[in-house]
Order: sequence, then structure tokens, then C-alpha cells
Amino acid sequence: MDMRQLPGRIPQAPSRHRSRRRGLAALAGVLLGPLLAGVGSPAAVAAEPGLAPCPAALSGQATCYRGQDTNGAHYMIAVPGDWNGSLVMHAHGGPDLTEGSDPERSPDDLERWSVMVREGYAWAGSAYRRGGYGTRMAAEDTENLRRLFVERFGRPQRTFVHGQSWGGNVAAKVAEIYGNGRNSPYDGVLLTSGVLAGGSRGYDYRVDLRVVYQYYCHNHPRPSEPQYPLWMGLRKTSTMTADGLRGRLRECTGYDAKPEDRTPEQQRNLDDILAVTKIPERTLESHLRFATFTFRDIVHNRLGGRNPFGNRNVRYSGSHDDRALNAGVERFSADRSAVRDLSFDSDVTGAVSIPVLTVHAIDDPTAFVEQEAAYRGSLEGARADKYLVQTFTRESEHSGLSIAEYANAVSALSAWVRTGAKPTAASVAASCPAFAAAYGTGCFHDPGFVPADYASRVYPRPGASHWPVLTAAQERALARRGGVGIAP
Repeated sequence: MDMRQLPGRIPQAPSRHRSRRRGLAALAGVLLGPLLAGVGSPAAVAAEPGLAPCPAALSGQATCYRGQDTNGAHYMIAVPGDWNGSLVMHAHGGPDLTEGSDPERSPDDLERWSVMVREGYAWAGSAYRRGGYGTRMAAEDTENLRRLFVERFGRPQRTFVHGQSWGGNVAAKVAEIYGNGRNSPYDGVLLTSGVLAGGSRGYDYRVDLRVVYQYYCHNHPRPSEPQYPLWMGLRKTSTMTADGLRGRLRECTGYDAKPEDRTPEQQRNLDDILAVTKIPERTLESHLRFATFTFRDIVHNRLGGRNPFGNRNVRYSGSHDDRALNAGVERFSADRSAVRDLSFDSDVTGAVSIPVLTVHAIDDPTAFVEQEAAYRGSLEGARADKYLVQTFTRESEHSGLSIAEYANAVSALSAWVRTGAKPTAASVAASCPAFAAAYGTGCFHDPGFVPADYASRVYPRPGASHWPVLTAAQERALARRGGVGIAP
């Protein structure tokens, strides 16, 4: 199939295409000359994008580049041969827990979202300058890459930022920090399967999992091991691996065994943990990994050992003996300065001034769909909900939606920006079948769905029901104060 005939393509004047192709060819010559001749220091070469193989899905359709910015963030860029003049800046999820920037992260992301390039958009994704938590850092690295793109290729007609999973949090912060005002370099935001409740509340359900799991299982840590408060996730110097954690979860719950192969104690432990935390069985392990290893990163590596989490007054329910659970579960209160720093880093203010389109699977087992209710509440609190359209699909995966839905979403967002006509959930659903016919992956929109309140899924903390958590005025005040947040 000729990809230029796919729906959603924005026709461009031939002269503009010829001009851009000549510019790309000239750039390729400038970049490849020093690389092939071995001229220049490694640092200088690393800072310049060089030609790189494209993913197989883009073979013959795009020119790809790789590089590393001056902060050490690896990145990848793809420009289609029939570029429509618009750019999609991609913010990846995670966060990954590598020490430095992962050079293979952005190529993997490009392959995963190659549909954007096949639809005619240039694409650029940063692997961020380091692993570990840091939402504002990731937003800055995304903006740095946009500027690098403009410097090398010229300013696009339109620029969109797309975030998936935790990348949704990153992209939301890009829009708030860099996308506000009359001279915004960004024109629209696409958030898919986004973690949109922010850091200070968005992980409360994993805090609850951590303490509820330990109450029933008593093996993380074991009584014979050094003890530590569970809000740490794990001791800083622990050598536990993901395999080791998996073994303890299996020992306590038999979660990966057939029900008939579990002991009665394992089955009851599993039933109680799932009922109390409302976490799906199939993602229990991944949530516990986050509440172990990512919590350790947040606490020890980003907050200097301070505790940003609390469950002091939470009343847990759903177990076979709630009274015993609430009497025996570990309790703790958050350190106010740690909450402040995590909030400044990752909580959304809702203060946006460009179109925002979200797509979320109703049965997302990782970033619960109720996160969308929190995000809408934040934009309503900032009186910016006129910029928001939320759509939902009858899917049950977090890691990827239908390819046709991604193509349709970026097309709908682009049309909104070009025409000023705000779409609806129904109109987005109606435009999707044309993309499904091209890609063969189906459309699963449910235009009538409305997510329940965030507190219906995550145990609310007293006094923590208002949205946004952090207002734009509070964020500005903290920024002026300095020394607040998570260091890059």
C-alpha cells in the first residue's frame, strides 16, 4: 500500500517538499562527512545527530538520525520522505532505572510508534539524560531535543508532544512549562495511557500495595533480614533483584501458578491483597516491582532518604478480616519537604493553553483509567478544561493501544489545531474506522464512557481530594524560591 494515501495526511505544496528534501540531503552530507572521515573529537560527534538505520517498519520511507545532546541524553529523530511539515515530540514512559541515558531506548520507541512517521509526521524522542525519576528533567530533555530539531531542520509548521504512560506525566509538564503563552512552540498535546494524577498522589495505591503485601506475606523484608520502613521500597544497599522479588511474591501468593496448585494460605493471601488494593492479578508483580525498586530510586536517589508517602489514616477494606489488617499494617506519615519536592517535580497544575487530547483504555491494569478523572479535575481547577478532550477505548492493555487509534488520535489533534474545531469523543470514534481499514488493527472507542472519581479506585488521604494538587501560582512561587524539586 502507498503510505502517502493513508487517511489523515495533510497535503503540502510540492515546492515545500522539494525544499525540505534538499535541506535534508544537505544536512546528511554535512553530518556524514566528518563522521566518515573520523574528524572531530568524540564529544563533538556525540553532540551532532548522525544518520542511523530506521526501524524495519520505516524502511524506504524515512531518514533517521541518532545523537546525544550536551546533557548526555541519547535521542533519535525520523523525518519521512513525504514530511507533512509537523513534528511529534515523544516522551517515553517508565521511568527506566538505568544509571545513565540508554542509547537503545529511543530507537525502540521509534519502532513502537513508527505509525506517527508513516502518517507523515517527523518524530523525535529523547532517552533523557539519566535513568530514574525526574519528570521535570525529562520534560527539559524533551524541550532541548525540540530546539535541536529546529536548529538542524528548521521550525515545523506545527509541533505536538506525545506522552505514553509516565511519559504522559512528562508531556503534560512539557505543555505547562514550555507550551503556555502566545509564543508557545507547541501546538497540541497527545496523552495516551497517561499517568496523570502526578507523583504526590499518583502512587498512593502502590504505597498501599507495599504495606498490605508485607502484612500478609512477611517476606519483604523477612524477619531475619535488616528491617527498614516500607516507604523506602527497599534498603539503599540491598542487592535484591527482580527475580528475587518475583520468588518472594510466588512464595507468598502462588500468583503465577494455577489456582489448583496454590496452597490455601497462598490463595487467601492473594485474594486479600487483590481485594484490598484493587490491583489486577496480572499486573500484581509489575506494581510490586515499582513499589520496590522505583520507590527506592525516588526516596534514596532523588529525595535524600526523605519520605514522600503516607498512609497514617487510611482505612483499608475488602479483606477477610479488615479489623486485623488495619490494626497490623505498617503506618507512617510523609515528610512535608519530600512531598513538596515530589509535587513540584511531577504534579500537574492543569494550566494549559493548547489543545490536549487523551486516549485511555478503560481496563488499563497499570495506569488506572481513573487517572483521567484526576487530570480533568486539574484542568477544571485551572479553568483550562476547554482545551481538553478525553477519549476511552474498550481495551485492557497499558503498554499499547491499537495502531489505528494512535494514527487517528494524532490526526484528530492535528485537525483541531489546524481548524480550531474542537472534536468530541464521538467524532474521534467516528473517524477511526478509516485508519482501521488502512492498518487492520481495529478501533475500540467507547464515546459514552466517563471515568469514576480517582478516590473510587485509590484510598483517599485526608484533605487530599482537591485538584490540582499544585496550582500554577504555587509552582511559580516554588520555582522562584529555588532549591526545590528533584535534581536532574
